[in-house]
Amino acid sequence: MLNSGWCIWVTGLPGSGKSTVARLLADRLKSMGVHVYVLSSDDLRRVMTPSPKYTEEERDIVYGTLVYIARILTENGVNVIIDATGNRRRYRDNARSQIQLFMEAYLKCPLEACIRREAGRGLDAYGAPKEVYAKAFRGESKTVPGLGAPYEEPLNPEVVVDSDKLTPEECVEIILNAILERFIRQLGERKG
Repeated sequence: MLNSGWCIWVTGLPGSGKSTVARLLADRLKSMGVHVYVLSSDDLRRVMTPSPKYTEEERDIVYGTLVYIARILTENGVNVIIDATGNRRRYRDNARSQIQLFMEAYLKCPLEACIRREAGRGLDAYGAPKEVYAKAFRGESKTVPGLGAPYEEPLNPEVVVDSDKLTPEECVEIILNAILERFIRQLGERKG
């Protein structure tokens, strides 16, 4: 299926830089003439669960829907960047099993760094919920990945970037090179 789009899931703890990296990556790809759509779990959640509880059942529904939409988009030739924590491996594995051209980019960042970043988020954090970790520490939220809920690191991601040591732009360069190598160059060779 050479008309198929590809999908990359940018995953990591809340505050690891997923939304920033996903949007910078999309901008970079668009500047190269590559059509791409950022599919954000935060945006989807606002439609599906305007008052989210972040229960396991709710997460199963949201991430199942996220993967379904990404699959439909890629089957119709749209390249997709998923911007979502996807705290359980099974969510990302589901995407891998359903989307023909898929890869995972893990923004590795220590929990302490994520907590500091998230506390300093400005007003426009790409629609991400505010005070995620502060609410967990106050006992208002018991399901924050990395604290009250597990974050299962990817076992074999195609790309790993240390987002606490690299700038968002440096993270984008590493991920972009992987996309170019895996999807764009290989597909070009198959077509030629």
